[in-house]
Amino acid sequence: MHNHQFFVIISMVIDLKKYIFIILGIIVVLTIAVIVLVNNGKHEYLVYEYKTYNESGEIENNTLEYYETKKVTNYVKIDTSKGIIMVELYPDVAPKTVSNFKSLVKNNFYKNMIFHRVIKDFMIQTGDPTGTGSGGSSRTIKGEFSSNGIENNLSHTRGVVSMARSNANDSASSQFFIVQKDSTYLDGNYAAFGNVIAGMEVVDKIATVMTDSNDKPISEIKLNSITFINIK
Repeated sequence: MHNHQFFVIISMVIDLKKYIFIILGIIVVLTIAVIVLVNNGKHEYLVYEYKTYNESGEIENNTLEYYETKKVTNYVKIDTSKGIIMVELYPDVAPKTVSNFKSLVKNNFYKNMIFHRVIKDFMIQTGDPTGTGSGGSSRTIKGEFSSNGIENNLSHTRGVVSMARSNANDSASSQFFIVQKDSTYLDGNYAAFGNVIAGMEVVDKIATVMTDSNDKPISEIKLNSITFINIK
């Protein structure tokens, strides 16, 4: 009788230890999960140094703090062989254009391309996977500009990002250009959808390279990638 009670007690102790280990295991897992969640909410900001001109034409040094993210945002980093260009997208101005652009960025479409058309005092153009000026993505989009029946009040001033297209209004696909010098005569005929917020000196560097008779840089200027970022 006493032996039976002893074994029952031992069995209960063993079961209790099992439950304790299970509970401890759950606590460890939950602790790790909390730590991961907390760390995921924290980001190490990178500092991007860039230059601007003040009203007197003097060069000013500036900084922009950012971090890269896989989440879709209204900010992108354009990584080129001449440096980095930071762009803010305006979905309120051109929603279809921005949606298409974001989709291409999200799917890593803009990788290992070139700036195939560069015209000093005008603009720099990229986004063609063939590098010829005639390529694009698998779809075209509605041209969001006034001559195509859609309001777009973003003027083609220095730093504005806009979609390139053929003569057909709804032919824009993946090619885009960045305005180097005010080109407001384009207003109403091209879908402007963003603006450079840092790195215009990089645009200037690209715009002044030597080109051939087709406005193609003699030495390749690479578009390495475009990624989403968040800024501070």
